[in-house]
Amino acid sequence: MTAFDHLIVAPIVIPAVTAAVALLVMRRRRRLGAALSLAGCVAGLLAAVALLVTASDDAIRVYAIGGWRAPFGIVLVLDRLSAAMLVLASLLGTIVMAHAVITAADRKGWHFHPLFQFQLLGLNGAFLTGDLFNLFVFFEVLLIASYGLMLHGQGAARLKAGVAYVVVNIVGSAIFLVALGLLYGLTGTLNMADMGVRIAMLPSGDGGLARIAGLLLTAVFALKAALVPLHLWLPRTYAATMPVVAALFAIMTKVGVYAMIRVVPLVFGATTGEAAWVPSPWLAPAAIVTALLGFGGVLSGRGLRESAAFAVLGSTGSLLLVLAAWTPAATAAALFYLINATLAGAALFLVADVAMRRRGQYGDAIVPTPRFAGQDAVGLLYLATCIAAIGLPPLSGFIGKLLMLRATVDAPAQPAIWATILGTTLIGVVGFARSGSAIFWKPADGGAGLVSAERSRADLTAPAAALGAIVLLTVFAGPVSDWTAATARQVFAADRYVAAVLSSEAGR
Repeated sequence: MTAFDHLIVAPIVIPAVTAAVALLVMRRRRRLGAALSLAGCVAGLLAAVALLVTASDDAIRVYAIGGWRAPFGIVLVLDRLSAAMLVLASLLGTIVMAHAVITAADRKGWHFHPLFQFQLLGLNGAFLTGDLFNLFVFFEVLLIASYGLMLHGQGAARLKAGVAYVVVNIVGSAIFLVALGLLYGLTGTLNMADMGVRIAMLPSGDGGLARIAGLLLTAVFALKAALVPLHLWLPRTYAATMPVVAALFAIMTKVGVYAMIRVVPLVFGATTGEAAWVPSPWLAPAAIVTALLGFGGVLSGRGLRESAAFAVLGSTGSLLLVLAAWTPAATAAALFYLINATLAGAALFLVADVAMRRRGQYGDAIVPTPRFAGQDAVGLLYLATCIAAIGLPPLSGFIGKLLMLRATVDAPAQPAIWATILGTTLIGVVGFARSGSAIFWKPADGGAGLVSAERSRADLTAPAAALGAIVLLTVFAGPVSDWTAATARQVFAADRYVAAVLSSEAGR
């Protein structure tokens, strides 16, 4: 094993080290601690890009922690899917961290930077692990960090929403452990590759129990993805927390989606008998309701943060609706849309933060106000971000929705899928047009311009960077869609994953 082969652990080691160093430095040299935290995000992004380039050869690489090969030891697995998610999380983390430092949002509490880094550690670990128990562990790491981040800046509303958020996720974690206990009792392993093989070999009498365990597991992932009826925690949590934190949380629902894409074809695929495709009967109906409820919330939202939270919910419903077909084409389209939805959702929160800072006492309320500093620039950013979030041309959201429509043209539920995607797009247009016109283009009756609390243009940097990433996704939509198609084919070639992880040479 060469030194470069150890790069696979970098997305986990870098935030872990950065969190510890930032915690030690912050008390005496706050600016240095913030700079080190931002540098850690950049280093993690560079490592993720290097791993993405490495994974482009279509090989599946396995790193055995401590030299103990699977299924006896803990393994990290790098393939196209995990590499793409690492780049997305690292890019988002870098943009959000830059915004927190520029706007001094990180100074609302002492432990923002360590918690932020541990959040990235949990995300990256969840994307890399090849073991279900360690998926649970990394889920807990990112959740514990998110508890602290959610309360960053304090406030009664934030505390109330935080308590509900913690309780819901504790229940989800308990269900996760029950599912893991059932699966381990049935198969004697928690390695995902090994578990898929053993479930396929279960006697017919155990098939029903395996199906129950699979349903519990996918219910946990649905909770993380905020799928109806397990969605109630998301709108309140995301609308109550600081926008810079909510921007990072935009990827948390996608962790639940990632877990479904990783686990279902591998552990509950077509060869597993009674346990095959366990989420299929209920995933599509729940996704339809989620999409409708999400974009309906955009239409009825009373604040920019609330509308952004419902947009995240609606986008998750849309991509899960297409993913429910469980075909390589549908999965490829959903992955492309996932990238756009994550970036657009984060950008909505960042623009909302800028608007709140500049509108003074009006905050993010969707009401007409006198002109504020930089209103035209912020309004244009908001317009472009809404176009991406809704899925209108010419940005990548439109391309993603076209790909999803094309991928489901022969699906049995094609009329329902198309009606939901097109109908929610129309609802989103009306909803964002309402909020944009009220805040940026409809002047208040009388009154002088507001004395803005923020006049510097520096706070536009991170929202512009997020929008720039969306523009790049649009420009390079062809290569990215080719990548997601190859990723989907690799995901559904479960035998390749199993062979790579369980090979006697894996990780040596």
